[in-house]
Amino acid sequence: MSVMSRFDYSLLCNFPKCRAKLSGFAWVTACSHVFCDQHGSAEFSRTPAICPACSSTLSGKLDIVRTELSPSEQYKAMVLVGLRPETVLDISHRALAFWTYQRLVDYKQKYSEVSELLIKKNRQYQKLQGLFEALRLRPRSAGSRDGLHHASQAFATGLVRQHSPHGSPPFLSVGSEGDRLFSVEPESFKSFFQFNSSPRDKSNSFMKKN
Repeated sequence: MSVMSRFDYSLLCNFPKCRAKLSGFAWVTACSHVFCDQHGSAEFSRTPAICPACSSTLSGKLDIVRTELSPSEQYKAMVLVGLRPETVLDISHRALAFWTYQRLVDYKQKYSEVSELLIKKNRQYQKLQGLFEALRLRPRSAGSRDGLHHASQAFATGLVRQHSPHGSPPFLSVGSEGDRLFSVEPESFKSFFQFNSSPRDKSNSFMKKN
């Protein structure tokens, strides 16, 4: 495989939102733009002709040329025959300059698309990072709020309500040493033992009294 065949020398249509790979016939303008046969035929049938890529007015006789991108061998053998060497070189130089400009435009377009995609991905990353930080801090914030709420209640009352792990009645812890005291309210004391006394215990106590 030769070095030349490893590169893609296809041009792309300069019509906005087309960017199709050109083949067959193409329309070439004096402002160094090229269009597919479909869009070129539609745009340059108007008078005056306006370049769809740069809005230049194309009023000259040779400002727009419809050319065959893969000419025959006979055409290539005869197109420059009889011209002076400097003229041939000048034509070749201009043709290569046109191709170089088109490739630069293509690279610029690809760079612009990649840049827009990178900006979009960066925005998505920043959004996901913000959501991650919010989710990471949410439990800590909730715990801090609950802790502050319990601490404020304990400070206001001087008592911290705790729960027994065995389902026994709640007790109160008083002071820094955490002395545990049951409530000694008469009614509470009476209702507590009445609630925890089974019917069999009550009957046995009644029989002993009798």
